[in-house]
This record gives sequence, C-alpha cells and structure tokens, in this order.
Amino acid sequence: MKKIVHRLAGTLALLLISSFWLATILTELSGREEAIFLAKRSILYAMALLIPSLMITAGSGFALAGKRVGRLVNAKKKRMPFIALNGLLILVPSAVFLWWKAGQGDFDLSFAVVQGIELAAGATNITLIGLNIRDGIRLSRFTAARPA
Repeated sequence: MKKIVHRLAGTLALLLISSFWLATILTELSGREEAIFLAKRSILYAMALLIPSLMITAGSGFALAGKRVGRLVNAKKKRMPFIALNGLLILVPSAVFLWWKAGQGDFDLSFAVVQGIELAAGATNITLIGLNIRDGIRLSRFTAARPA
C-alpha cells in the first residue's frame, strides 16, 4: 500500500507543478492580465493539494527506503531536501507575491523578476521530481527482479 500511495502522491505533485509552470507560460504569452491573475490565484489555491502531496511523497519514500542504501536510494534522499527547500523558500513565497501583484494589476519589473525566478525554480523541481520518479522506477524493477 505504501508503494501505491508513494507513486500516486509523487505523480500528483509532478503533474501539479508541471501544470503551474505551463499555466504561467501560457497566460504570460497571452498577455491578458485577467488570465494571469486567474492562473496565479489558481496556483495559490492548488498549493493546498500540492504541499500535502509532497509531504506524503517524502514520508512514504523515506518509509519505503527504510535502512536501504545504494546509489539510487541515496540520490533520491539527497534530492528531497532540495525539492522541499526550493518549494518552501522560493516557490510558495513567489506564488503569494505574484498573486498579490497580479491582483493589484501591477505587472512591473519586480513581478517579471519574481516570475522568472519562479519559473526557474519550478523547472528545477520538475526536473528533480522527474529524476526521483525515474530512479524509483529503476528501484522497483531491481527489487522485483531480486529473489526473496
């Protein structure tokens, strides 16, 4: 059951972050301020789903790893704190700031700079979570192939 929960939570987190990133790009390209505001508000609200999914992914991942060691397990464990810190220190504050600025209709230089930082941090987390999923698939194949 832990494996299923871990897979579902991790996949949900990746899909949410990817959809935030894509919504940001598409609404910025549209140039419509109302669309940008709606995207920023939706992202902020969806954090209520993203944050627990990341917590569940991390918790279930550490539970699944247990005392296991190895290159893949260690790589996944090393990425998780960076994913969490990137989210807590950059992505969440950026989402709040950008929502607030968009709500004011204030798309100035600070909005653009924070938007750029948020896109870079989001792309980083998409990449790191993707690598963790790849390594998780490899681990599950290795574990399934190993005799009991």
